[in-house]
Amino acid sequence: MKHVHIMGVPFLYTDLRAFIELLDKQIQQQEKAFVITANPEIVMKAQEDSSFMDIIQKATYITADGIGIVKAAQLLNTPLPGRVTGYDTMVELLKLSNDKQYKIFLLGAKPETLEKAKVNIERDYPHVHITGTQDGYFDWEKNDISDRIMALKPDLIFVALGVPRQEKWISENLHRFNKGVFIGVGGSFDVIAGTVNRAPEIWQKLNLEWFYRLLKQPSRWKRMLVLPQFALKMIGQKVKGS
Repeated sequence: MKHVHIMGVPFLYTDLRAFIELLDKQIQQQEKAFVITANPEIVMKAQEDSSFMDIIQKATYITADGIGIVKAAQLLNTPLPGRVTGYDTMVELLKLSNDKQYKIFLLGAKPETLEKAKVNIERDYPHVHITGTQDGYFDWEKNDISDRIMALKPDLIFVALGVPRQEKWISENLHRFNKGVFIGVGGSFDVIAGTVNRAPEIWQKLNLEWFYRLLKQPSRWKRMLVLPQFALKMIGQKVKGS
């Protein structure tokens, strides 16, 4: 498979449609996969935290979640087909699961958010089998979550614990499973539950979804500081490469 490397992170060269087809094949073949949809914030965190970089390198697939990654790939003259975000991937996988009656497990978010997300999924995708759920408030060292998931044998496990907890949980538990697509989906449960609104389509088309989130959640401003830092590093990498 073709990859585009950005600061040591190997991004899969794919668009959303091809990626869903790839994951569908993995499910049909009863295989397991670890999916990370990475934005500039994740890439920068991996530069600062070697243990997190090690986790990232264990992923089966890493896709470009964020226009910053797509722009960085263009800057390096190794363009990607486009964004493959965690939310879009989850929605397309729910559609696929509805068509093929795949089984899913939902892990993460607040209890009330998780319940709303479950209700809305069952309403919008009536043929999806939600085999089980677990909110994100659990004892990390003492729990039976992986045992429960193994017993239920879902095809897809959506993990919404936020970065880097979701990637860490998948990395620590994946070896126990023989099948299942595990994917970190960040705040996607909140959007599906309706507690957080995604940016309107026009903002998405203008690649300003990050700015919309900042306007709605001003407390994110510190997190947004990583974007200019990422841009400067990419420019430096481009100059060095030239």
